[in-house]
Amino acid sequence: MPEDSGQRLFGTDGIRGVAHQYPLDSRTVALIARSLTQNMMRELGRAPAILIGRDTRESGPRIEFEFACGALAAGATVRSAGVLTTPGVAYLTRTRPFDAGVVISASHNPFQDNGIKIFAPTGKKLTDASEREIEQDIAADIESGIVIECGSGSAGWLRDQAGNEKEYQESYIDYLATDVGRGLSLSGLRLGIDCANGAASPIAPALFGRLGASVSVISADPNGRNINEGCGSLHLDGLRNLVTERGLDLGIAFDGDADRALFVDAQGRLVDGDGTLFILADDFTKRGLLAGHVLIATVMSNIGLELALNERSITLVRAPVGDRYVLEELLVRGAKLGGEQSGHIIFPDISLAGDGLITAIELLRAVHDSDRSLGELASRMTRYPQVLVNVRVRSKPPFDTIAQIKSEADRVERDLEGRGRLLLRYSGTENLARVMIEGEDEEKINEQANQLAEIIRQTIG
Repeated sequence: MPEDSGQRLFGTDGIRGVAHQYPLDSRTVALIARSLTQNMMRELGRAPAILIGRDTRESGPRIEFEFACGALAAGATVRSAGVLTTPGVAYLTRTRPFDAGVVISASHNPFQDNGIKIFAPTGKKLTDASEREIEQDIAADIESGIVIECGSGSAGWLRDQAGNEKEYQESYIDYLATDVGRGLSLSGLRLGIDCANGAASPIAPALFGRLGASVSVISADPNGRNINEGCGSLHLDGLRNLVTERGLDLGIAFDGDADRALFVDAQGRLVDGDGTLFILADDFTKRGLLAGHVLIATVMSNIGLELALNERSITLVRAPVGDRYVLEELLVRGAKLGGEQSGHIIFPDISLAGDGLITAIELLRAVHDSDRSLGELASRMTRYPQVLVNVRVRSKPPFDTIAQIKSEADRVERDLEGRGRLLLRYSGTENLARVMIEGEDEEKINEQANQLAEIIRQTIG
């Protein structure tokens, strides 16, 4: 049994790891699919229908095949969408007769990594309870020595999928252009797009060209190994250069599976998820769409967003880091807009899955309707300096149970009151304490963060 088999497989965004190593080795992938299928059979009372899509990593086809093998062996009907964005798979799962959508992707990670994301037809990811059931099944299956053989039936399935990819892509593009983009004309807009050599490569240029934009594209030639490599939403220099050198109006950068989008204005200045949420909140308010004047973000969103929203009588509710927690708050509060600093934005009236292409359409609509540039709209929010210090710790007791830490944290918070913010939290995956401070004076907050980090180091480091 692999030494990790007793650990949790699922993180905040599905299963992720190095391709072809546990838990993405062929045996475990097939067992994950087997467990998912069996659990769905018990719930549905019939064989489930599963759709699989993937990004452009060279490991994707093999992992997709191994997942299909496990699902087919357990009795599922399986179809492949080929290369398609994560939200594209979520859309097709919602609108076609599928009981689950599976995406083989590691999002913004390098090509050596891969992952498995699973969606219900609603667009929601698996519940915590469902994830725990699969983890328990995998541990038991590995302990008992179960191995799934991928026979001729699986090979036949692979042959049968040929030709599906184009139809699925065209259906998704048509939905984005005619439903989400209804009434939006981008005629005259000079747009730069960075597809991260990922799943957006065959989709984004076609979509925005269809909406009327003049499109300049980079990083849309995937070779299996160049996904996210010096490009996309984590590496914006290429997009900045494209926009400024060609005199474009703005640029959009997607990540490998296109569930998030970041933007640059005509001067190459970043408009991240916080800036996007601010612009969209203004636009939604004018259109009467911001229910309850509430917006959902995370604990990592810049205090500048909160203060700018407060000036507009909009309440910012902070959720834990992770789009699933943003979605939970959106649904509980009946809110209509939420997202993360990373550019993962959710519009629950359109889709419960974050979609970088929908985010781009909605932001471009806001820019178009305002008759202002992206840079002008973004400049109305003042971003506060932010300092983040990580401290390695030997244990993770609640911070307020340690007198020295609590005393210093209280002092910092009193000093920042109303014009800054302190966030203390532990990493969910490493033995690290994270000290994040935002405030008007970067030198001062840097000193405060390092002083508090030193106290943490002395007490539990």
